[in-house]
Amino acid sequence: MKVLKGGLATGAAILVGLLLSPLAKAQTSEATAAVSKLKKRLVADYGFWSKTQTPPYGAAQIPYGMLTHINHAGVSFTVSLSGEKPTVNLSVPKGFLEPELLDKAHEAGVKVLLLLGGDFPALAAPGVMDLAVGEIWQFVLDNGYDGVDIDWEFPETAQDRKTFLALMTTLREVFPRPTYTISADIPPWGGGAYDLKGVEPHVDYYNIMMYDCAGPWTDDGQLNSPIFWDTHDPEPWECQPGGSAQGAIHIFVDENGISRAELNMGTPFYGYVYTNVRALFGPCANILKTQDNNCDNAVFSENYGTYFKQRINRLGWQTFYDPIALVPYMLRTNGEPGFITYDDSFTTYYRTWYSDWAQGLGGTFMWSLDADYDGHTQDLLEAEYSGSLKPTE
Repeated sequence: MKVLKGGLATGAAILVGLLLSPLAKAQTSEATAAVSKLKKRLVADYGFWSKTQTPPYGAAQIPYGMLTHINHAGVSFTVSLSGEKPTVNLSVPKGFLEPELLDKAHEAGVKVLLLLGGDFPALAAPGVMDLAVGEIWQFVLDNGYDGVDIDWEFPETAQDRKTFLALMTTLREVFPRPTYTISADIPPWGGGAYDLKGVEPHVDYYNIMMYDCAGPWTDDGQLNSPIFWDTHDPEPWECQPGGSAQGAIHIFVDENGISRAELNMGTPFYGYVYTNVRALFGPCANILKTQDNNCDNAVFSENYGTYFKQRINRLGWQTFYDPIALVPYMLRTNGEPGFITYDDSFTTYYRTWYSDWAQGLGGTFMWSLDADYDGHTQDLLEAEYSGSLKPTE
């Protein structure tokens, strides 16, 4: 295990110490039991499209005993205002419905929520909100879901703020506790247009999307999901505020007054490959040639299970750890351009332990459940599950 700077190996040592503890050695095979042992939430975002990827990942592959909730992703809705009266239709892709998913989850005591993603300013139009929630209600009722997860990316205006509050309020009126669970996915910077405190009474919890600090929209090799903020980052504005798990918790708890028990910290099972960056925080070589001066198509996303796992200290790549952010990255062993930012089992475990037990959050979640699957194992899910188990006294 390598670190960025001499004398700062403490962070990595903490990581190893935690992973060698009895908690980390939990028998994850027991997680296939009928009902999860978890006292904290472990929420999985599961996209229907993973059934047709390579390797395929669907209801038969999910280890339900490692989870408490599943957000079934792929549905949105369309609004038409062109006629005399507005119309709202759910957009349900072919192959989305998966009765086996709900049957197996419910058998294991796992709740399945319908994840609705998109940008929803049209809900502010007269009459649209009731139509939309009515469509959602009927779909949830017809298919046996246990609630709804809203992923609005992103409300921006004062009207959006009112609309988001109205949406969550109306959903709660239609989906009462404790029968139904309502949640919302929020970026780590919070954002005033979400009205977090106003919405709080209507949701069971928020999912903090603590990832995508890296990506094509940056102009240098950023870390995808720091646990702690590395002040050596020369361009903090690319991800701050909320550029780390620690910072995001501060925004939600200290600045917005949200209960820790109502927060789930996000962890990515994917990462980014920068093709023309040579070092952590190094610039993309093409930024002077792109229209927005960002890395753009010199960066692409990959999953842990089918890409990063195979390259850890192999295939011409070497893994390093930022000892402040406590996350890994890779560089090419021959000095050629290439920078990878990702999460491994070490950091997934520590992020989960830190969020659940050191910070006392209600749980964690990941995007996405399939992304660490290599056809046989799920290293990151096992790490997240182990980190979620209550530490021994």
